[in-house]
Amino acid sequence: QLQACGGGVVQVGGSLRLSCAASGRAASTYRMGWFRQAPGKEREFVAGITWRGGSTRYGDSVKGRFTISRDNTKSIVTLQMASLKPEDTAVYYCATTTNPDSNSWIYPNLYPYWGQGTQVTVSS
Repeated sequence: QLQACGGGVVQVGGSLRLSCAASGRAASTYRMGWFRQAPGKEREFVAGITWRGGSTRYGDSVKGRFTISRDNTKSIVTLQMASLKPEDTAVYYCATTTNPDSNSWIYPNLYPYWGQGTQVTVSS
C-alpha cells in the first residue's frame, strides 16, 4: 500500500513537499517514483529513487527545482518541490516497482503499485 500526502495550493515560485509512505508489498520493492498527470495529458515521470543506495533520477522539466529523498527506516519517500510554476499543476502519484532495469524509470506501466494521488495547484 502507498499513501501520499502533502498536496495543496501554492503561488508561483513557492514550495511544497509531498510524502509517500509505503507498506506491505509496495515497500518490498526496488524503487519509488513520482509521476504527475495534468488534465488531458499523459502521466509524466517526475522523479525516482532506489531504496538501496538512494540513486535518483529526475524528469527534465523538474531538474534543479525538485529533490527526492528517502527514509528507509520509515519506508517514506519525500519530494521537495521548489520554484513552482503553473505548469507543475497536476495530480501527483507515488508508485513503486521491483523492476531494476535502468531503462524502466520513466514508464508508469512498469510500476505495479500506486498511491491514490494528491493534487498540486500552482496559482499565478
